[in-house]
Amino acid sequence: MKARGAVIHGIGEKWSVEDMELDEPKEGEVLIKVMATGLCHSDEHLRTGDLGQPLPLVGGHEGAGIVEAVGPNVTRVKVGDHVSTYYLPACGTCRWCASGMQFICDNGKDMFEGMMLDGTPRFHLSDGRGIGAMQRLGTFSNWLVAPEMECQKIDDDIPFEYACLMSCGLPTGWGSAVNAGGVQPGDVSIIMGAGGVGSGAVQGAAQAGARVVIAVDPVEFKRAKALESFGATHAFATIEEAMPFVHEQTNGQGADQTIMTMGRMELDDMQKAFDSVRKMGTVVVTTIGVNEGPIPINPLDLTIFCKQLRGAIFGLSNPTKDIPRLLADYKAGRLNLQDMVTTTYSIDDINLAYDDMYAGKNIRGVILHEH
Repeated sequence: MKARGAVIHGIGEKWSVEDMELDEPKEGEVLIKVMATGLCHSDEHLRTGDLGQPLPLVGGHEGAGIVEAVGPNVTRVKVGDHVSTYYLPACGTCRWCASGMQFICDNGKDMFEGMMLDGTPRFHLSDGRGIGAMQRLGTFSNWLVAPEMECQKIDDDIPFEYACLMSCGLPTGWGSAVNAGGVQPGDVSIIMGAGGVGSGAVQGAAQAGARVVIAVDPVEFKRAKALESFGATHAFATIEEAMPFVHEQTNGQGADQTIMTMGRMELDDMQKAFDSVRKMGTVVVTTIGVNEGPIPINPLDLTIFCKQLRGAIFGLSNPTKDIPRLLADYKAGRLNLQDMVTTTYSIDDINLAYDDMYAGKNIRGVILHEH
């Protein structure tokens, strides 16, 4: 069948909106009519080369839509179900899934190659070439085929433009604070970066009971939204500006946790985050950026002050448990998804949408697909 979506052909190139051929779903796969997709910075890392994935590639991993067809032996969803995609396959039976860590399921192996679990593509360019899709999804296309283990059924009354945030931004940020950061009632929490993932981290820290939630972002609009809509108690343009206040609040000790959710990390950002936390404090690295070391932290501080530095993919969240739970919180008014979606676009405006991201105009831009 025909599909239309955004493809990145080379590092530094613009997104190209193209007509493609899409194969039918094979065993364990589903065909999804994609209704909405979030414009995550991770997809832009394809264009800048920070992720180093094979190109060309169909972009997009934050998706929500309707199951239109299923391949053989699909059991998790059925035709007509509304679903949120998630970019980490969760088989439910490997060592990690069985241990409650779906975010590092063994089926994540080779997901950066973009091919399906059997190693073959489902998207084909107009010249017949088969190409991969971001995290085996490709939600920048209005139709896609994905493994059923990357789809979570959701309630039909959840707007698609909010449901797509569950594919990455909200659970990644929320979980980075709650799961990886271990925010406790009374904590002082710093969130470095108040965009699509950072706003989820701010909400997670606030919901977990942090006494002080500090949003750090150079963009005034994002700082204001963090304060007005997501539960931040204070906001600063830089972490250097924030630290005198942090020390005032903690008797000079430092924050309980600092969550790194900026759009792109530089190595000195990690050093600043590490310096910002107290003894036994935690730095959570959720962002993507410079991929080569050495990591600029003081090993003596790591040992003597027992600080913790940990990575977090998908906020250490389990999609089959946490997506329904977080959507229930949204329906109960405990999570704010509507203010996370700043602007909606058509797929033809994808390059404009990423220009807007760089300009700091959006918390999260969302593409609404046409069919």
